[in-house]
Amino acid sequence: MAVALAVTGGGGQYNGRMTWFVVLSCMMAAMGGVIFGYDIGISGGVTSMEPFLKKFFPEVYRKMKVDTKISNYCKFDSQLLTSFTSSLYIAGLVATFFASSVTKVFGRKPSILTGGAAFLAGSALGGAAFNVYMLIFGRILLGIGVGFANQSVPLYLSEMAPPRYRGAINNGFQFSIGIGALVANLINFGTEKIEGGWGWRISLAMAGVPASILTLGALFLPETPSSLIQSSSDHDKAKQLLQRVRGTTDVEAELEDLIKASSISKTIKHPFKKIIQRKYRPQLVMAIAIPFFQQVTGINVIAFYATLLFRTIGIGESASLLSSVVTGVIGAGSTFISMLIVDKFGRRALFMVGGIQMLISQILIGGIMATQLGDHGTVSQGYAYLIIILICIYVAGFGWSWGPLGWLVPSEIYQLEIRSAGQSITVAVSFIFTFIVAQTFLSMLCHLKAGIFFFFGGWVIVMTAFVYYLLPETKNVPIEQMENVWKEHWFWAGIVGEEDEKIKIQGV
Repeated sequence: MAVALAVTGGGGQYNGRMTWFVVLSCMMAAMGGVIFGYDIGISGGVTSMEPFLKKFFPEVYRKMKVDTKISNYCKFDSQLLTSFTSSLYIAGLVATFFASSVTKVFGRKPSILTGGAAFLAGSALGGAAFNVYMLIFGRILLGIGVGFANQSVPLYLSEMAPPRYRGAINNGFQFSIGIGALVANLINFGTEKIEGGWGWRISLAMAGVPASILTLGALFLPETPSSLIQSSSDHDKAKQLLQRVRGTTDVEAELEDLIKASSISKTIKHPFKKIIQRKYRPQLVMAIAIPFFQQVTGINVIAFYATLLFRTIGIGESASLLSSVVTGVIGAGSTFISMLIVDKFGRRALFMVGGIQMLISQILIGGIMATQLGDHGTVSQGYAYLIIILICIYVAGFGWSWGPLGWLVPSEIYQLEIRSAGQSITVAVSFIFTFIVAQTFLSMLCHLKAGIFFFFGGWVIVMTAFVYYLLPETKNVPIEQMENVWKEHWFWAGIVGEEDEKIKIQGV
């Protein structure tokens, strides 16, 4: 049974339709995004719950409740508290390099399965924690799960999707992150009201629900045709799967490209050495720059510490959690819009619009906090709600630009021989800078105060210019023909073109 969305041949396209088989497989795989989003939402929410702070971070609780002399911007400045949040990302950083080998040798499915199982174990440990060490060890297990899932799921989605709808399907990963964060915010809002102060346990343990769905669902996921060809010489099996995935028997053109890419890939014994070669320079630059820029948009300031930020400007505990729910709805909704329009308007247009939107809102937020919020006291209710509105505008800008496209573009630009290595670099860079931002933000907020928003706004200017000048449009380009976009780009053609000329000369 197939959805009536044709993907016709010609112009670099392959034959086929968007089938229910693809839709259901990608929906299940995208649960890897839900576990990531749930963790982001939960970790930000529970760190604003007073019983949680009192039990695990009493110094922060004391500064918040007793110390009236400390600056509004410094109440939550605690390295132990930030270690709780950021320990996940160090574990994820290490895990993603192991995931690269698993994904290449054994396929995308085993990596997804491993990620779900590790996250399930971490959620159980976090919910049962009775000291901060047990809590952080649970976070490490969660990090291993996220590392495997983030390495394999975007690749799975890009390889399963028809080229014409690859943007929409891959953006489903960020949409799933948004849904996970929204559900987490709703659960935090509910559990905060539980008498007895143990609601945070439910928040942490409930991460096991999406992890269980991902783990069990991964058992029934098919491998991608690309992965089957890469790991096996049985091309007939891969052809049958490709026919089922595309909803047509005419898959020869795509199968031929997949086999060709696999033949090249199998000659590469050390993909991490290969990717630093000049011919892959554009992909390597994007593998590093895009996840770096995604983290310095400042989104993790909102994602991890929104409730703490809202409390900084004088909004109460319950209202802070409710405000996070609102921003979660905005984020998920804007990502859904991105899914609908990314393959029509392209990646570059969304990057540009989202960048301008984020920049304007960050400047206004920073200006209001600089003029209205001192080291003591709070802003007026009117300004507090204006800040929330501006944060929602900022989240919407991220939600249809750097949020989903930060995962989509890297996952679709690599040739098969460097694909697993390239995605590992992308995820590793993301984890490195997520860790740095998470570990330093509360201290930066204490020292830079409202200037923190101008700091991230400056980076938004840089990344928007980067996209405008250096990122070619990739919409509707088959993933196995993506190398051609660099050869036609005004800047990258001079780099990869020279390398092609050298290869031709050497072959003569």
